[in-house]
Amino acid sequence: MSPMAITYVLYLAFSLAVTFWVGHTLFVNGRVFLIEIFEGDAVLADSVNRLMLVGYYLVNAAFVTLMLKTSERATDLISSIEMLSSKVGLVMLVLGVWHLFNLFAFSCVRRYNASRRPAVA
Repeated sequence: MSPMAITYVLYLAFSLAVTFWVGHTLFVNGRVFLIEIFEGDAVLADSVNRLMLVGYYLVNAAFVTLMLKTSERATDLISSIEMLSSKVGLVMLVLGVWHLFNLFAFSCVRRYNASRRPAVA
């Protein structure tokens, strides 16, 4: 197998593994946050959590596969490691930005919900 083919296989394996690990972690640990956002409605929170997980997997798996193509060529171990680190690093950066965007969006919803509640005397 050529160094380029090995690099592609490793890139897909690492990137998809990180994507699925992060998705599962967010799914498990985000439940409490979503229940609070949806004002105690656990059924709605769980439903939204599952839908978000599917969307997360679809968007990020698509990004990973679209980023597979490159004009660079790995000809030896060093160039393969450098290409792999650049590509996996970009995937991790995008995953982090996606996570921060979701936190920001849900924080806005949380603040909006809090502003609609009557003040406690």
